[in-house]
Amino acid sequence: MMVVVDTNVAVVANGRSKQALPNCVLSYVQRLQRIKEETDTLVLDDQRRIIREYQDNLRSEGQPGIGDAFLKWVLTNWKNSKRCELITLTQVGDDETDFQEFPSDLTLRSFDRSDRKFVAVALAHARHPSILQAVDSKWWGFKDALSRNGVNVEFLCPRDIQRLHVQKGKHQRRTRKKT
Repeated sequence: MMVVVDTNVAVVANGRSKQALPNCVLSYVQRLQRIKEETDTLVLDDQRRIIREYQDNLRSEGQPGIGDAFLKWVLTNWKNSKRCELITLTQVGDDETDFQEFPSDLTLRSFDRSDRKFVAVALAHARHPSILQAVDSKWWGFKDALSRNGVNVEFLCPRDIQRLHVQKGKHQRRTRKKT
């Protein structure tokens, strides 16, 4: 199986997310292990945008975690075509977060610009690999629009992310009422 891994999967596997329940952390750890053990192939962009994001968000202080080990594996294997596939993205102008491969669907207009590279990589690949997602609840709100545009997001713990999405929506409504 080919997969694109959102950074938050490795961050949660490091145990650095208060939102993730312990059983879900285990599922993220297991998925990263499957990639490292040659069960899944990791799909990345050839300009290392995804790798740079991993580097910016991983490398724990103190004892390295599972996500850090995943980053080390990525840095060792990113050019190994048996373990990773590199995809070329077409950047739009000078904007490093805008790609021709990202859907032009108006419902995705407010999709997090820093996460667009994951979607663009999945769509640019001939087999449209799934994007593994952990606890970034914004993705849950776009799941239907992404699916409609040919993007398969694999929520490793769908109940967790749905719960976080609902909580975030309640918090935003309370905040709007106060202003």
